[in-house]
Formats: sequence, C-alpha cells, structure tokens
Amino acid sequence: MSLLAFLFAALVLAITPGPGIAYVVARTVAGGRPEGLASCLGTALGGLVHVLAAALGLSLLIAQSAWAFTLVKYVGAAYLVYLGVRMLVRRSPADALPTVRAQGARRAFREGILVEALNVKTALFFLAFLPQFTTAGSPLALQLVLLGSMCVALNTLVDVLAVFGAARLLASSTARAARARLLNRLAGGTMVLLGIVLATARRSS
Repeated sequence: MSLLAFLFAALVLAITPGPGIAYVVARTVAGGRPEGLASCLGTALGGLVHVLAAALGLSLLIAQSAWAFTLVKYVGAAYLVYLGVRMLVRRSPADALPTVRAQGARRAFREGILVEALNVKTALFFLAFLPQFTTAGSPLALQLVLLGSMCVALNTLVDVLAVFGAARLLASSTARAARARLLNRLAGGTMVLLGIVLATARRSS
C-alpha cells in the first residue's frame, strides 16, 4: 500500500470523534486551554509507548517466524473490518464528554500519558493497523516506528485543533452529533474497505 493510502486512512481515523478527542475537550472545558494542550502532549507520548511496543513486539515476532507475522497481518485486516462494521452499525457515536476537574497543566500532562498508555484498545489498533502498510526488504521496526509516529502526530494535531475549537464544538449539541455520525460512518466504511482490500491483496499475491 502506498504512503498516500496510509495517510488517508490514518487521517480519517484521526478526525473521527472518539474517547481521545472527548478527553482533551473535557480537559479544556475544566481547566482551559493550557490543560487541554498539556493533555494533548500527554496522550501523544502515551501513544508513542504503544508505537514502540508494537515495533518491538512485531519485530521479534517476524524474527522468530515469518509465517506468524503473516498471520498477524491477516488477523489485523479482519480486526479492521470488525471495527469498521461496529462503527457503521452503531446508532449514535459516544460523544458525551467525560467528567473531569481542573487539575493544572502538569497533572493534565501526566494523566494524559497514563490515559493513553494504559488504553488496551490503542495497543490492539496499532498491532492491527500498522503491519498492513509495511513492505518486505526494509527494516520492519523502523517502518513501524515511522508509520506509528505519523498516526500519533495526526491524532495529536486533531486533538490540538479540538482544544482550540472546544467552545464552538460545544455550542450546538445537535450539530456536534450530526458531524459525529457522519465521521463515524466515513471512518467505519474506510476501515471495512481497507481490511477487505488488504486481505484480498494478500490472497492474490
């Protein structure tokens, strides 16, 4: 898969409303822009923890068995389809903001790291998503780190934009829900299509 295809898929997934965006917006509402931006930086570092873990774990896996790594790619493609179907059939995206209190930028930063680093769903997603775009003949660990870092950068950029636009996002719950449903369906369709295309390409090669 080309880099452009990866960037498109990663961007669609980054702008889809989810727990990460809800958390940084809630932190902004509770403690203002400084806490919101600090939480963005924290979740970015927490995301990099998952990137490094995926790079190390998958690199060790392929060193032991190329067949096992191929199996991981198939299972990952199936997982992407599963996530996409769930997003498509979900009636209303979870756009409620978590309840948080103002705690200061430093604590928001530390809490952001923990919130993301301990998120098992993020770990599973990186393990399923990143291997689909690796190519043979290049260092696997380096590819995974670069691709994962791009994902984290895109997610963080969207989070920062959400922080700056928090007041506007919260101004109309109806408009927010409509945007969330549209983006949810777009992301769900993207993941289903991506998983099918990747699995089909592997079978034909």
